[in-house]
Amino acid sequence: MTSKRILSVTVANKPGVLSRITGLFSRRNYNINSLNVGETENPEYSRMTIVVDADDRTLEQIKSQLDKLVEVIQITELDRTNIVDRDLALIRVNSSRSQRSEIIQIVDTFRARIVDLSTDTIMIEATGTPSKIEALIEILKDFGIIDIVRTGLVALNRGVVE
Repeated sequence: MTSKRILSVTVANKPGVLSRITGLFSRRNYNINSLNVGETENPEYSRMTIVVDADDRTLEQIKSQLDKLVEVIQITELDRTNIVDRDLALIRVNSSRSQRSEIIQIVDTFRARIVDLSTDTIMIEATGTPSKIEALIEILKDFGIIDIVRTGLVALNRGVVE
């Protein structure tokens, strides 16, 4: 049975590494649901958070293929029960003057914030778990969502990891 699996992959922070890794997924016909890459505490390395739909066998194949790449330093499957995960979304919503107070209340309830306001629209920044972002988007659909952009999942294990 396939499920969303989260891989934390530490790689050398060099040109072409992202291309090689995404190429590996493409050649093997694996779909990436979410991909986030950023420099770590050590500028020589980057951490990739990759979310894929995979069963155990497919995930082992992915990890095995990644492990063959010279630039890959470490591969860790993150356990959803022991991580802190976040997603960031910017959401532009239609907003007439009569709807503004209702939208502002919704934004406050979700601990999101308004980052831009025009005569006809409001742009909202929301940070939280993917399910929180999905719930906010679902409610905002009633007002007419114009645009959404999301960062994709970032995640780290809780506590001290050895």
